[in-house]
Amino acid sequence: MAEKSAAPKIEVVALNRRASYDYEIGDRYEAGMVLIGSEVKMLRQGKADLTDGWVGFERGEAFLRGVNIPVLQGSPYSHEAKRARKLLLHEREIEALKRAVDRDGMTITVTKLYFKDGRAKVEVALARGKKKADKRQSVKAKDADREARQAMARGRRGDA
Repeated sequence: MAEKSAAPKIEVVALNRRASYDYEIGDRYEAGMVLIGSEVKMLRQGKADLTDGWVGFERGEAFLRGVNIPVLQGSPYSHEAKRARKLLLHEREIEALKRAVDRDGMTITVTKLYFKDGRAKVEVALARGKKKADKRQSVKAKDADREARQAMARGRRGDA
């Protein structure tokens, strides 16, 4: 009988750090993607840009848009860099996302792209846009947190 490993092996390809600055992040969903070979090769090389990524709906299906996976050089059968990619989500997840976008005026942004046990996955999150003042507040909070961590580290070292 084969033993199953406790934790899945996760290899992060790209993070969207800008998303937490521009949006208040809510519920997160993990989705598979329908990719072609050249896209997988580029992702394995760690090349992808998520900054403009978002999710749209067509005919009851979710599509990843705005994510840039660079074209594989020297390949005669490559892909379009910013093409729409179908997301593999359960029907109830798609319905929940659609409801949040329609009713609450939220958007769906891409936060992380990674390989989980060898399969390409994307983490999408429901998000609400921040106002300029909210962004300033989050920067202040981040700076205060960093200063507190540094002060604690100095205290442990005895530098004071």
